[in-house]
Order: sequence, then structure tokens, then C-alpha cells
Amino acid sequence: MATSVSVVRRAGGATGPEAGKLGLALLVIAIAQLMVVLDTAIVNIALPSIQWALRFTPTGLEWVVNGYALAFGGLLLLGGRAGDLFGRRRVFIIGVLVFTLGSLAGGFATSASWLIAARVAQGVGGAIVAPTALSLVAVTFPEGPARNRRSASTPLSREPAARSACSWAGSSRTISPGAGCCSSTCRLASCSPS
Repeated sequence: MATSVSVVRRAGGATGPEAGKLGLALLVIAIAQLMVVLDTAIVNIALPSIQWALRFTPTGLEWVVNGYALAFGGLLLLGGRAGDLFGRRRVFIIGVLVFTLGSLAGGFATSASWLIAARVAQGVGGAIVAPTALSLVAVTFPEGPARNRRSASTPLSREPAARSACSWAGSSRTISPGAGCCSSTCRLASCSPS
């Protein structure tokens, strides 16, 4: 007569290298969410200096914020679906790279139309990052108290931590290195399902 032993693993009971990878994955996801949300706050604060530096009209200045918001809101469902079809981690990395390139382009913008196009690119990247980041948390961490603790950390990323920006270009150039670091670290934290 054979007996079977069932091992019940506690939620969040990962040990050793797996726990380190899960922690790194959570850190990368939280930083990506922070960048997507923080970018809106930084740009809103920097609007007066953007208007002065690039000679925006008041109507044109609205498009700096609205270009991002429209692209972000309009493509959220598509970003989530792309993660489901092509792999969450792969699409997450692509979204971070698109966001990074848009941020970098915005930092070097010399005209109003260039900045608006860069903001739209950031919105596209943000629309890809946001849903895939949340789905990565859902599939990476087991259901239960561990996931609840991890999920509770994501609202913290929505707090506008930086209330001021030295200049509009500086704010975009500040986000770019963080986004690049986030995308490269995501490859290291390959414990999550694709």
C-alpha cells in the first residue's frame, strides 16, 4: 500500500533564490507603476515652464496633458489584451521601453509638436505597462495573504512623491534612466510567467 504525502506550501512561503526573485519582480513592477503615475504629476507641475520654454499657447498647452491621457486611457484595454496574447513579461518590457523612449524624446523636445508627440508615446507605453504590471502581480504571487500584502504596496506607487521639478526637460530626463533600469532589471527577475 502506497501512501502519498501532500505538501502544502504557505502563500508567500518562498525561500532562497525564489524569494529574492519575487522581491525583485515586485520592486520592478512597483517602480514601473510609479513612473507611469508620477509622470503625470511632474508634467502638471512643470506646465508653466513648458509654456514659457516652448512658447505654447494656452490651448496647445492642454495637449501636453491630454495627449498622454488620451493615449493612456484609450489603449489600456489593448495593452492588457496584448499582455494576454503575447506574454505579460514581454509586453511589460516593451511598454517600459516605449515609455522610456517617449520620455527621452520629451526631454530633448525643442518644439511644441515634438513634445506633444513624445507625450502621446509615453501614454502608449503607460497603457501597456499599467495593465501588464497588475496582471504580473496577480500571476506571480499566489492568492492569499502574500498577494494581498504585495498588492497593498502598489497604491503607494500612485502617491506623487515628487512635488516639484526643476524643469520640464529635467523631469523627462529623470524618468528615462529609471525606466531603462526597470526594463533591464525585469529580464533578471524572470521568475514570473511570460
